[in-house]
Amino acid sequence: MIRSKYPDMSATEVIHRLTATATDKGPKGRDDQYGYGVINLVAALTANVPPLTPSAAPSAAAPSTPPTTNAEAPADKPLNLGILLAGLAGLLVLVALIAGAVVIAGRRS
Repeated sequence: MIRSKYPDMSATEVIHRLTATATDKGPKGRDDQYGYGVINLVAALTANVPPLTPSAAPSAAAPSTPPTTNAEAPADKPLNLGILLAGLAGLLVLVALIAGAVVIAGRRS
């Protein structure tokens, strides 16, 4: 969805936009249970998110919610991109299934 609105955006910038606009849950900042928070697609598509600076890393991309340091989630722990991409792929599959069900239901009416 983000790439359709911003087709020239890099993968790093897409991740930055998702993490910067996520709704924080659990302890303030990044944590093991919610990561950077729950994806907020409306905010990700509409918010004014400043671009990443060349020195900023994707794992430090949430300016409104600075990473926390605790024994369970060290600040230098890298963002697992595989899990994030798998979650996004699952979301796209779910949207496609719902759209297909709506089309089939519309044909039967």
